[in-house]
Amino acid sequence: MTSDGVLTKPRAVIFDWDSTLADNWGAIGRSVNTTLATFGHPQWSEVEMRERVKGSARDTFPTIYGDRWEEALAFFYARYDEFFMDEVRALPGSLDLLRCLNDNEVAVSVVSNKTGRYLRAEVTALGWDPLFRNVIGAADAERDKPEPDPVHLALDGVGVEAGPDVWFVGDAVPDLECAHRSGCVPILVHGGSITAEELAQWPPRADFETRDALRLAFLHCVAT
Repeated sequence: MTSDGVLTKPRAVIFDWDSTLADNWGAIGRSVNTTLATFGHPQWSEVEMRERVKGSARDTFPTIYGDRWEEALAFFYARYDEFFMDEVRALPGSLDLLRCLNDNEVAVSVVSNKTGRYLRAEVTALGWDPLFRNVIGAADAERDKPEPDPVHLALDGVGVEAGPDVWFVGDAVPDLECAHRSGCVPILVHGGSITAEELAQWPPRADFETRDALRLAFLHCVAT
């Protein structure tokens, strides 16, 4: 872990989903590449997939598919409907981390650029609904991450305002940027694709190799 400041116990923690708490890249990859091939585009490698699938579909599909983006998006969702429940899995340490936060009366929510109905179905499939106050996906707020809108929606009813009492934990640039733009504490958990230049632009307050390391850091905050 590295840090440019001292972490203090948060009142709320917002998590990204894919590559932060859970992994469903198998289903994402199959759906994206089937869509690319059907609409005449080269397929992506796993590395390319993880580098490029960061924004919400409504923000990224027009760039890739031009005037046919709505048709491609409908096709993608149809394929993802077939695949997404087959491969979702918790990442190591995620459940222990979530339970630890809940046991210490921290309000936990999710903000993801995955479409809300898929995101909530995956949360339910893992049996994690009781661990989250709010689960916010793409198109649930007026604008998607990295805009701050979904952060405010995730904190609705929690009794905590976006700011230094809220950690935003994620693995990619949109998470760090969203944390900065909403005034929350940006925390990086390694697992996604991020460059040195991006880290310089949107620096994390702290970064961790694993969710277990983040849990131990949180417990240190509780004890001090």
